[in-house]
Amino acid sequence: MIKLRLKRCGRKQRAVYQIVAIDVRSRREGKALRKVGFYDPIKNQTYLNVPAILYFLEKGAQPTGTVQDILKKAEIFKELRPNQKKFN
Repeated sequence: MIKLRLKRCGRKQRAVYQIVAIDVRSRREGKALRKVGFYDPIKNQTYLNVPAILYFLEKGAQPTGTVQDILKKAEIFKELRPNQKKFN
């Protein structure tokens, strides 16, 4: 099963995160299938590769809670096809 989750980067006390598609059994810093975005909580900046995210969501990838909140703010779920499963 594939999940969209955050992968920690940066240095001590200055974390930034990559949003990655990764196998569920991999650890947080493990090898990702594909990098699909970037999130900086300190500067509150987000970059999302929308076509890649939509591709993985349509294939059944499940976003984690935090990634789901980021995607809701960016209104990614409105771009899914109507027959696709909606997330809360």
